[in-house]
Amino acid sequence: MSRTAARVALFCLASLAAAPALSKVEVQGVQHAKAGRILAVQISEEIAPGDYESLMQGLRANPGKFDRKMALLDSIGGSVAEAIRMGRLLRETGFEVMVPSDGLCQGSCVYLLAAGLKKTVKGYVGLHRPYFPEGDSARAAEASGRYSPAAYLKEMNIPLSLLDAMHSAEPTRMRVLTRDELDRYRLN
Repeated sequence: MSRTAARVALFCLASLAAAPALSKVEVQGVQHAKAGRILAVQISEEIAPGDYESLMQGLRANPGKFDRKMALLDSIGGSVAEAIRMGRLLRETGFEVMVPSDGLCQGSCVYLLAAGLKKTVKGYVGLHRPYFPEGDSARAAEASGRYSPAAYLKEMNIPLSLLDAMHSAEPTRMRVLTRDELDRYRLN
């Protein structure tokens, strides 16, 4: 990543961190001296139902033309269906995605990372098999239709071998991806 891109990312993080109230999904337009107008999104904590709506509301509250759109990820994962919905919105609206050096993107957060038009990983990306508290019927429900992880990854031009890697790790054991694996899965 270039120095300017790193500075822009740090500026975006600092701007969002300075906001009076942090939430799981924070959207803010910022002005950078060199990079111009930036629409910054920060997604942190656990991805849960309602986060898509928060993201949509934040985007609607910041209309206009931006020189750059950047989503910063620091999430422990959560709802696969919600992450897929949010990922599609990030892709449709033209966001770059970054996991900053002090950030973590694990579990379903990987679907948000996959959505970036450009992806930069400075922190850690971890995979594990999804936990289905309702058993196999919940697995079948998530795998069908609009929230199919395989269909989503194909849509995002990410190798389906990423799903194999996800399913090879126990739900309670995180597997951190190496730089080579990030490249192989087109996540960096």
